[in-house]
Amino acid sequence: MDAPEPRLADVEYAEIQCKSALNRVKGMFFEWSLNPYTGCEHRCAFCYVRAFELRADRPSDDRYGRTVRVKVNVAGVLRAELSRKSWRKQTVVIGAATDPYQPAEGRYKLTRQCLQALRDFANPAAMITRGPMIVRDLDVLTELARRAELHITFSIPTIDDDIWRRTEPGTAHPKQRLRAIEKLVSAGIDVGVGMAPILPGLSDRPDRVEAVVKAARAAGATGLWAGMLHLKDGTREHFMSVLATHWPELVPRYEAAYRARAYLPPAYGESTMKTVARLRTVHGVEDRRRVILKPPPEPEQLSLLN
Repeated sequence: MDAPEPRLADVEYAEIQCKSALNRVKGMFFEWSLNPYTGCEHRCAFCYVRAFELRADRPSDDRYGRTVRVKVNVAGVLRAELSRKSWRKQTVVIGAATDPYQPAEGRYKLTRQCLQALRDFANPAAMITRGPMIVRDLDVLTELARRAELHITFSIPTIDDDIWRRTEPGTAHPKQRLRAIEKLVSAGIDVGVGMAPILPGLSDRPDRVEAVVKAARAAGATGLWAGMLHLKDGTREHFMSVLATHWPELVPRYEAAYRARAYLPPAYGESTMKTVARLRTVHGVEDRRRVILKPPPEPEQLSLLN
């Protein structure tokens, strides 16, 4: 097998001014999203946002994540929007399109500033991330959680080293995410695990599924949900190239499973989801799907998430 893509890569930060911070989302299980960044350094091979990037005429291949647009004024715009008389303190979902704790956050601290604004207005929030950098903001998160409902989801599709390295090249090791969960839960914050996407023929082995469930339980996660891989145009091409490089023997299986469709037919993933349900029961982990934990948006809806 070829060597995995290096975790650290040259990234260009493009500082931009945004006109709005809160984005209304239609046809989803939440109404408002917030993304301090557009583009993600994590460069996950299976990222569904690649499909939107293709539709927006931006790179969805291995160039994706090499440019990150930084909304330098986002926190100020957010405060102005939260202060409007028409605002009804609805839940704001952070990170639906780009990870709020990708490496750029270490430099710009925009996610922290947005959390401070949500705290000051006692506004409910939810967040999904792969970034253990979140523990830096434990002080703001605990204050927000005391004033409003807050739920964090850590995305941990697998804890297998080989699969992680080759499919999530820009992310922190899953064990670092688990340690972050422990710290957040110890501080009284509601934190769950999203085991998605599960990759057919790779991370769907029962022992690998159980490893994630057991690790989530040991870290104190308040719940766990799971979902199978889906491949839309833009994501499909890049993921299949990664598959051909590292697991060429699986290419025919994927071509058959995803031929002319984006979502895996139930017959292919049903047994895996039954395994997840059984293991949740065995290890005492709830299936607690919160507002952010529903299936990812369609590409046309993602335009509202940026």
